[in-house]
Amino acid sequence: MTQIYVFPGQGSQKLGMGEELFDKYPDIVATADKILGYSIKTLCLEDPEGNLNKTEFTQPALYVVNALHYMAEIETGPKADFLAGHSLGEISALYASGALTFEDGLTIVKERGSLMSQEQGGGMAAVIGLSSEKISESLRANNLDKIDLANFNSPMQTVISGDEAQIKESISILKEAGARLVIQLKVSGAFHSRFMANAQAKFKKFLTTFSINKNSIPVISNITGKPYDLENFIDTLAGQLTESVQWTSSIQYLLAKDTPEIKEIGPGKVLTGLLKKIKTEKTSA
Repeated sequence: MTQIYVFPGQGSQKLGMGEELFDKYPDIVATADKILGYSIKTLCLEDPEGNLNKTEFTQPALYVVNALHYMAEIETGPKADFLAGHSLGEISALYASGALTFEDGLTIVKERGSLMSQEQGGGMAAVIGLSSEKISESLRANNLDKIDLANFNSPMQTVISGDEAQIKESISILKEAGARLVIQLKVSGAFHSRFMANAQAKFKKFLTTFSINKNSIPVISNITGKPYDLENFIDTLAGQLTESVQWTSSIQYLLAKDTPEIKEIGPGKVLTGLLKKIKTEKTSA
């Protein structure tokens, strides 16, 4: 059996996440509070200031909760043979692999969330029931040239990202093309698109101050859908901000391993649901 752990990203956050874990790992929580400058437990369990769904807070919160879930898992569960994470979750996977310390991972996530939150004005939408090829065809045919394909979540679920006005315009067009649903996402910017180039440049410069350790467990890159080349750690992790999340090809790569057992580590079951879709969906629509 090939044991695989996958970590969720932004969108899996929910009030109360990590409730059973904060008191179990007080030293880690105290370290997180010191790095962040606020109580991560209070944010996740009470959210008194309504910050949990704001990108600059969501990303550190998910990273910490993912890490706590992983610590609890490996106390009794098997060691992973492969790791992967969806977008932000990839940094959780790098921590779990030993490539990053918990502290460095959280510091990187804190900066990532801050930079991404500053890029205002774009939009994103999830397109369900239409292949990525047909989405691209429809966008080209209607001159919607300020939209990129951001997340290949499953063969029939793709997230588009770009100019907010064009995203809104695309909703009816993609439904006419055969999409079952087109749902505009509640995000502050056009993540995983060309419109994050400014944030990417700043993030890349920030990453040069960190060193990467030789990881003991291979991590699958969102950009390539293949194991990380740690020599290109900075380009790969910074490139995430403007490049598409190749989740479908990442999971297909892992499903080709000998008797793969894929388990989601973190709050919610978003990736578990996508796994089922990747296994069953066809791209004929």
